[in-house]
Amino acid sequence: MHNGVDVWTGRKILITGGAGYLASNLVRRLGDAACHIVRLDREGAAFPSSPGKARIEDVAGDIRDRSLWERLLDGTDAVFHFAAQTSVYVADESPSADLEINVAPMVALLETCSRRGYRPAVLFAGTATECGMTTRLPVDETQPDRPITIYDLHKLMAENYLKYFVARGALHGAVLRLANVYGPGPKSSSAERGVLNMMVRKALRGDALTVYGEGNHLRDYVYVEDVAAAFCAARAAIERISGLHFVIGSGRGHTIAEAIAMVAERVARTTGRRVPMTHTALTGAQSPIETRDFVADATRFTRATGWRARVSLEEGIDRTIDYFLRGEGRE
Repeated sequence: MHNGVDVWTGRKILITGGAGYLASNLVRRLGDAACHIVRLDREGAAFPSSPGKARIEDVAGDIRDRSLWERLLDGTDAVFHFAAQTSVYVADESPSADLEINVAPMVALLETCSRRGYRPAVLFAGTATECGMTTRLPVDETQPDRPITIYDLHKLMAENYLKYFVARGALHGAVLRLANVYGPGPKSSSAERGVLNMMVRKALRGDALTVYGEGNHLRDYVYVEDVAAAFCAARAAIERISGLHFVIGSGRGHTIAEAIAMVAERVARTTGRRVPMTHTALTGAQSPIETRDFVADATRFTRATGWRARVSLEEGIDRTIDYFLRGEGRE
């Protein structure tokens, strides 16, 4: 897997959602390379500090603004498109607004590249739920795509726009459909994301951990540093994987209740205080996508790039606990 710092030296890298969770971990991974990283995020976003050799340029702007793409794409080697509205329920409330933020920016990016002759490698953060309700486990790229939420429909639309422009020869690009990502980094802007991190915070405060319903649905929890490594590996192998999507996860399934119990156990090992874990009935409407089972089969991506998930859930939770205890994850 060729994703060492030497690969990035002298290159310009654009990261949308640049103040966010995935971006902060990618920047940390690339920080020792003498490259130029442009972090793009909305007005008012708080960009985290980024020590290292990389030259960091922070840009505040609207990813729907085509003139912004015109300015930022010139000379760019790679675009990591992480910016998104990530709530299934917000998307359901306003499909047109979700279309504007989750699809239109991808179209603007691709049209700008096509019109101006820019040819960056575009790596898009998709989601494992794009395929809808799983019919078999583990899930690989042969699973049919039948999105059942507006959010997943729009992520799939953006992905297909990228594949279309790749097929036309406008640029190289690939999609990593991510399972449940957790680990160090800024708090997610959506209450539906970063649930495992939220549980670590609560346990460290001494609060009881709540499982809604039985918590018996399977999830694939993948450590965020492994995800950052996957995006680096994707850029290094872009000519081999261009035009494709890949399922990215640990390959190991845990029920939601098992994962939350593991948080309680690992925090108790560190602090000497075990918090209670309670079950409570679900309240309000729940999207059917919440009731799916999911475990990733990343074999195709591993064969193409050499990447594999390296951090177990136990180790990842321990690292996350340490991160919050050091005060780096303040809310």
